[in-house]
Amino acid sequence: MLDKNEVKHIANLARIGITEKEMDKFSHDLSSILDWIAQLEEVDVTGVLPTAHITGMSNNSREDSVSDFAEKEKIVALFPESRNGYDKVKSVL
Repeated sequence: MLDKNEVKHIANLARIGITEKEMDKFSHDLSSILDWIAQLEEVDVTGVLPTAHITGMSNNSREDSVSDFAEKEKIVALFPESRNGYDKVKSVL
């Protein structure tokens, strides 16, 4: 079980202030977490591949290809102003 000095040191590292009552609670909570991690370290995981997710889904991607947009004129008509062949919009800051 973690003592009060270790809990106080961890609190200082995390830059949080804790009271004496909280120190007792955190001492118990942190000790139980460390005990649980110790149990996990006992599990034999040889031959188990690392898992990033459990769904089995894969990322399907497609090749990029250039194509003309059929309704370009309709979108260009929505611009408020056009100057020297460029479509002008309000500035965004």
